[in-house]
Amino acid sequence: MTQPDLVIRGGTIADGSGGELYEADVAIADGRIIEVGKVSASGREEIDARGRLVTPGFVDVHTHYDGQVTWSHDISPSSQNGVTTAIMGNCGVGFAPCRPADHQRLIQLMEGVEDIPEPVLEAGIPWEWESFPDYMEWLGKREFDLDIGAQLPHAALRVYVMGERGARRDPATADDNRAMAALARDAVKAGALGFSTSRTLNHRTSTGDYTPTLKAGEDELTTIAGAMHGAGRSVLQFVLDISTIHEDLPMMLRIADQTKCPISFSVTQNDRAPQRWRQTMAEINAAAARGLSVTAQIAARPVGLLLGLELSRNPLQTHPSYQAIAHLPLAERVARMRDPLVRAAILGEQASATDDPLFFKPNYDKMYLLGDPPDYEQPPEQSLGAQARARGCRPEEMAYDAMLTDGGRGMLYVPFLNYADGNLDATYEMLRDPRSVPGLSDGGAHCGIICDASFPTYLLTHWTRDRKRGDKLSIPFVVAAQSRKTALSVGLDDRGLIAPGYKADVNVIDYDRLHLHPPKVHYDLPVGGRRLMQEVDGYDATIVSGVVTRRHGEATGARPGRLVRGARAGAQ
Repeated sequence: MTQPDLVIRGGTIADGSGGELYEADVAIADGRIIEVGKVSASGREEIDARGRLVTPGFVDVHTHYDGQVTWSHDISPSSQNGVTTAIMGNCGVGFAPCRPADHQRLIQLMEGVEDIPEPVLEAGIPWEWESFPDYMEWLGKREFDLDIGAQLPHAALRVYVMGERGARRDPATADDNRAMAALARDAVKAGALGFSTSRTLNHRTSTGDYTPTLKAGEDELTTIAGAMHGAGRSVLQFVLDISTIHEDLPMMLRIADQTKCPISFSVTQNDRAPQRWRQTMAEINAAAARGLSVTAQIAARPVGLLLGLELSRNPLQTHPSYQAIAHLPLAERVARMRDPLVRAAILGEQASATDDPLFFKPNYDKMYLLGDPPDYEQPPEQSLGAQARARGCRPEEMAYDAMLTDGGRGMLYVPFLNYADGNLDATYEMLRDPRSVPGLSDGGAHCGIICDASFPTYLLTHWTRDRKRGDKLSIPFVVAAQSRKTALSVGLDDRGLIAPGYKADVNVIDYDRLHLHPPKVHYDLPVGGRRLMQEVDGYDATIVSGVVTRRHGEATGARPGRLVRGARAGAQ
């Protein structure tokens, strides 16, 4: 036997298959797992994993690192959460193909849809490509601390082919469709794992325009999906609105039926139609029974907003007296807000009207103090509204004072999807559905309002260990869902299992210590741009292609991660 490059000794293995835990050694050579069991050979490097959980590296199928991969080699925060493969280009937004005249248009779309600041994107993206194959060729020369996979974004493709007509959502002509299909085929040949689009009113540019893909016709989507899947295994990823899902989901299923292209989309519980998710999951399972490949992406916890003075939004932001000081630096703003007269003025006013899709009229019965450790499944009686009634005060006062804590860095949490009656029971049912995978972490996006790239860690901590208000999931189930099932859903059969011949992407986890800290704002993006991050404890080692990239929470500086070009066959 070849001397292993690395041997992981005596760990408790959750191998990604969903089977029972067992103790074993894992030997790795040349980036592949070569033996699982009692390994007699010594490794050039060894990790003592006794008392530790050993899992495949996690595969996150819903991220937005399209900009970050062009300026950074470290794909945090996903790489801090055991993720060894991240798939970007979701929701129809991205940066290729793109003509020079449209750089600003795509930046404004990404800023509006994914809350990545325009100055960060302008400073960080080098734009050394125009076509999607050129973008892939450029990315293929870069090194990362995890593997990345890319999808072809519909908005970029539509604008590239149709110009202003595409941006203003005109119907595509037959010639437009043929041109987009040809470029889509080229994208798959260059290594695109799929194609993404969006049909939600919430996706707008930073100037307020709807996404170019909002009302794209069935003929357009069918032509593109058919061309891509005909050139190689591809996934059609999309986002739908609850208000139009009764029309759009049947259309997407027709496209899947006609093209045989696998489809994947986010399913959430929404208070506007609290039981619609059940119907959606039933439609997915019925389509699967007809032979279609359909995957539901399920968020591991509520889709929720973080509000605060240091963040993109806060519940008092439309009060005129707050607007008068909103431009001030944080420290000066906090000092002004601690003035009793300013406090009285702000709290004495009503919110002004706004068409911001991510600013809801504050509902204090669904607003919480997140706490330390952060609690994403709090009972209704812990909401600010309930607490204010119990104390005989106004919830606005509690929100005001909470945001002023920690030097004005206090945060409020508003779970607005997947959180019916103050629990995650709907999420539990959706995660357990055979057609679902964990998704929607949005790693790399929503820098000032959402911090969900920690979903993989939350799956393990909350759902297998810490949940107090309902049923739990098993460790083998969660590990399989976040590694093997996600990998297969995007055509990557070469990873997500701890077994001989598979890619040596592995986590060594101190399960008892695995812990998420509260989100904090960091200013480490280009030009000092802001983003929310969560520190995490408990990852003893993360290994990508047999190389340790993180050890005890710290980056080793190794960057074995590469661009994944196209679907991958299984064990080698």
